[in-house]
Amino acid sequence: MAELPMIHLTIDNKKVEVPKGTTILQAARKVNIDIPTLCYLKEINAIGDCRMCITEVEGRKGFATSCIQQVEEDMVVHTHSPAVIEARKMILDLILSNHHRDCLTCEKNGNCELQALAVKFNVQGVRYEGTKNEHKVDDKSPAIVRDFNKCILCRRCVSACKKVQKIGAIDAVNRGFASCVSTVGDNSLNDVNCTFCGQCIQACPTGALHEKDSTEIVWENLRDPETFVVVQTAPAVRVALGEEFGMPIGTNVAGKMVTALKRLGFDKVFDTNTGADFTIMEEATEFVKRFKENDNLPMMTSCCPAWVKYIEMNYPEYLPHLSSCKSPHEMFGAVLKTYYATKQKINPEKIFVVSVMPCIAKKFERQREEMKDNGVYDVDAVITTRELARMIKQANIEFVELEDEGFDNPMGEATGAGAIFGVTGGVMEAALRTASELITKKPLEKINFEEVRGQKGIKRATIKIGEKEVKIVVASGLGNAEKIMEEIKKGKADYQFVEIMACPGGCIMGGGEPIKSSKIRETIDVAKKRSEAMYTIDEKSKVRLSHKNPVLQKIYKEYLGEPGGKLAHELLHTHYQKREKYSF
Repeated sequence: MAELPMIHLTIDNKKVEVPKGTTILQAARKVNIDIPTLCYLKEINAIGDCRMCITEVEGRKGFATSCIQQVEEDMVVHTHSPAVIEARKMILDLILSNHHRDCLTCEKNGNCELQALAVKFNVQGVRYEGTKNEHKVDDKSPAIVRDFNKCILCRRCVSACKKVQKIGAIDAVNRGFASCVSTVGDNSLNDVNCTFCGQCIQACPTGALHEKDSTEIVWENLRDPETFVVVQTAPAVRVALGEEFGMPIGTNVAGKMVTALKRLGFDKVFDTNTGADFTIMEEATEFVKRFKENDNLPMMTSCCPAWVKYIEMNYPEYLPHLSSCKSPHEMFGAVLKTYYATKQKINPEKIFVVSVMPCIAKKFERQREEMKDNGVYDVDAVITTRELARMIKQANIEFVELEDEGFDNPMGEATGAGAIFGVTGGVMEAALRTASELITKKPLEKINFEEVRGQKGIKRATIKIGEKEVKIVVASGLGNAEKIMEEIKKGKADYQFVEIMACPGGCIMGGGEPIKSSKIRETIDVAKKRSEAMYTIDEKSKVRLSHKNPVLQKIYKEYLGEPGGKLAHELLHTHYQKREKYSF
């Protein structure tokens, strides 16, 4: 492909050389000149609607919107002239005039891009007060709250939903002052084709979209002396939680996290990685059986609840291809309320299981009827990484200063295979490690499966296990899931094993993880830093194969029996069903 010609221009007296087709905003950032934005999100949303990024171009009337205006030869740009600054203040004032400014009680307080701009431009009052739009708050769903009284019509959420995830659950509707972002018929997200992946929340610069808070019910149970409160933490939480306390992106804070949870009052702190090991024991066994019998192939992973809801709504004819395994935290919840309760002589009805997850959709998954055993939910509450951070701050715990503690035994022992569940390709790699040894009856010569690693949205490979070849595909992001499902539907692919995660990059970039501003997302590869931390955990683990976990071996021997056996199937497996996209 021929290289693009280079364009020469001057921005704020700095000479810049960039390829043809570059925008003024991109050119400015190349030379570390900051231009404020609100609606812009790299590779996702560049529509020039908010106008905060306006600049002056010599020889032209009016302002140039830098996120969409392409550079031209010998262009001279001023990004912070008096006229530009005054115009931006006016734009910001107009945005704020129709915004519900209850900042102190807003979920995004302290991490709101609109709030940050108000501080930057020294907004001390709103000049254009007038009538505000009034929208009902949609909190019907178990996962996401939609408060468009705080929406600034940047449409970043719309682009994330339509362009990245290819769902289109929300869109801009109406005209003029009545314009807003809504759903079909202004119905609740609970009743439309939303998968609760939470990528809209990650894209939103304000508090218009946020997770449904579950911290109060957790606090309530922590205060109850009659309740035995157990918490489990997902692998992706430990490499992101520190960011909420100013620590570098990708820092593994597992030890401090455990200490903080114990100080919050949890009776036991366990590791969902152990639950991931259970998942691999069951899923690898299931795959080996299906592969040998050529039954319902390709087998598709079922760890991601947003993906499961997606296939229920969009490809219900392929539900038999889903693994029947519950997700790791649900499996672990079931084990805690049966085996662990019996061993510790605790009434299961007195056990309250809390899952700390990087995922918004886990809140939806938790309350599915399919996640009950004998009428009792496996998990009683799900809080996100962000919610845990809020609880720690609320308890006035100085997180960064904490000493490291370990997970509680006997349920806190996990493997490196369980850890990599947090990254795209991790479930596939962990399953292949165990499936390989189950099939060949020999130790793996090479534990790492590099073919499924990396941040590419779709990764295809043919893996040789013994004398057999297994065709696999890994996809992250529901837009990529659609591509894979259409390949399968149209007979263009003959995969045997499929891993799909709804969030681009996997759980480390889940809807419940710390939210990064558009500028940080553009300048730092957050997914790469968090994933590197996950693989480091795996590399440093004493045991890196799920079926070698001594805790699991003991539980199967004492209680569950064989993987895939009768009791294991009753507790650790489930089923799914066709779901209507719209239920109003």
